Amino acid sequence: MATQRILPHDLSKSPYLRPMSNNIKNQRAILQKLGIAQLNPMQQAAQYQIHAQPEVVLLSPTGTGKTLAFLLPIMATLDRDIEEVQALILAPSRELAIQIEQVAREMGTGHKINLAYGGRSFSKDRTNLKHRPALLIGTPGRVADHFRRHTFPTKHIKALVLDEFDKSLEIGFEAEMKAIISALEGVQKKVLTSATESLTIPAFVGLDQPTYVNYSAEKIEQLDIQILLSPTKDKLNTLAEALIQLGDQAGIVFCNFKDSIQRISTFLTQKNIPHGCFYGGMEQMERERALIKFRNGTHQLLLATDLAARGIDVPAIKFIIHYHLPLRSQEFTHRNGRTARMQQDGTAYVLKWKREQLPDFIASLNAQTYSVRDLPIGEVPHRKAWETIMLSGGRKDRISKGDIAGFFLKQGELKKEELGKIELKQDCAFLAVPAQKAKYLVQNLNSKRLKKKKVKLRLI
Repeated sequence: MATQRILPHDLSKSPYLRPMSNNIKNQRAILQKLGIAQLNPMQQAAQYQIHAQPEVVLLSPTGTGKTLAFLLPIMATLDRDIEEVQALILAPSRELAIQIEQVAREMGTGHKINLAYGGRSFSKDRTNLKHRPALLIGTPGRVADHFRRHTFPTKHIKALVLDEFDKSLEIGFEAEMKAIISALEGVQKKVLTSATESLTIPAFVGLDQPTYVNYSAEKIEQLDIQILLSPTKDKLNTLAEALIQLGDQAGIVFCNFKDSIQRISTFLTQKNIPHGCFYGGMEQMERERALIKFRNGTHQLLLATDLAARGIDVPAIKFIIHYHLPLRSQEFTHRNGRTARMQQDGTAYVLKWKREQLPDFIASLNAQTYSVRDLPIGEVPHRKAWETIMLSGGRKDRISKGDIAGFFLKQGELKKEELGKIELKQDCAFLAVPAQKAKYLVQNLNSKRLKKKKVKLRLI
């Protein structure tokens, strides 16, 4: 199918801008709540076409805001008077599903939202789904399982989003996606997203004449790619020297193998360089907490496989390092997409042994080659400025972020600038606090009441 580039349209008459009844907020209120002054051109074009067309394929690089681009029009189609699942979003990884849910909740539309993915109790999922969400977000494996067990009726599902659908196919979810799509007989709107243009849409997706919103050619002007030479085949010392030189900035080191991550982690620990790890062999809870600690600054550095190359919610990253050369150009692109996002600059360093041959997709870039001593010196050395506290209360206990902030400001006697990022989950919450005060806070606030609940606190 030939792709076409859809440009932004005048949205002044869009139904999204009309006031909605009761607590269902209009788009201006949603953007204000999210702290966004204006949608970017891709988001404007995407929401217009998703509203106007039954089938849309959205192609745009990682980090350009695709999640919000499809959530805005999809949420606008939900009917608050129908107490059944009306829209389904499928994501290839648990992390991406969690990220989508987080954005959807932060929009504050008033619609019920649920998350379903493998690695946690199915019975808990089923209990949550007894009170039907308007929007269900999940991974193909777990959602297909719910379909097989008839956990909820599917006849009210009118909108389907396959986010990063090519990744779902790549990791082996084809059978589950086939089963889900074949069971959805009443779908009126299909949205597929990807960060890659060179893809084939399988026939089972059932697209007839899709409209392509193609921003995949958009260049990341702020991205600087540099080759960093290692004098030895074993790059550990060069990596450590580079990280020390770069200082305490947020970054990701990409490796091809989880065994390499474990080896590098041991080495960096010996060098007193704080970091987290993220790879497929970890337990789901460990992976989620690694991202939480990376987002809130407890760790400024993440060692990761290509699992972190797309589909995870991470903060603005100043650099990424290719410790291992990526095997394919797509992996190189997706890794680089983790930095220089949303109008911010960033650098991708390719760590190369001096005798190592660069693949054509990197060699053709004619990037500048440097040694470690040529790197800019970071403002401060790596240090542990924050620690993360986990609280045993969450949304189901009617606890809000404001309640948690007040609890630590009043009873913990923290100053406002000492209150780090708060992440609220269904049955727990996480808060970054100054490292030097973390143990004191846990000892003194543990088992105290937050609203009506006696909460347990512990460091993670």
